[in-house]
Amino acid sequence: YDAYYLRAQKVRTLIRQDFELAFEQVDLIASPVSPVPPFRIGEKLDDPLAMYLADIYTIPANLAGLCGISVPCGFAEVPGAARSLPVGLQLLARPFGEPDIFQVAHAFEQSTDWHRQTATA
Repeated sequence: YDAYYLRAQKVRTLIRQDFELAFEQVDLIASPVSPVPPFRIGEKLDDPLAMYLADIYTIPANLAGLCGISVPCGFAEVPGAARSLPVGLQLLARPFGEPDIFQVAHAFEQSTDWHRQTATA
């Protein structure tokens, strides 16, 4: 257990260092929340790897201690789903960068209406 924990801490440090380098060049990072459209309820219960991979863009930010926010940015048509499902835009900033994140998220919502829309059948 100790060896696993120490290795995980080293990986976490590397992830944090990579983000620190990125934030030397930019104030914010924008990305999709997930690399795949949303799953239908219960669809991936038997496939934990697919569920973990759907979080691939959010987990590194959590490990690095970054602040982030997800804002609605559209809908995806998912085969077999009764309606379109929402997708999100993730904004990340360095630790304690919440004022920057809130300002950009607010500006995005003021210039779009995704946050007011509901999924279509």
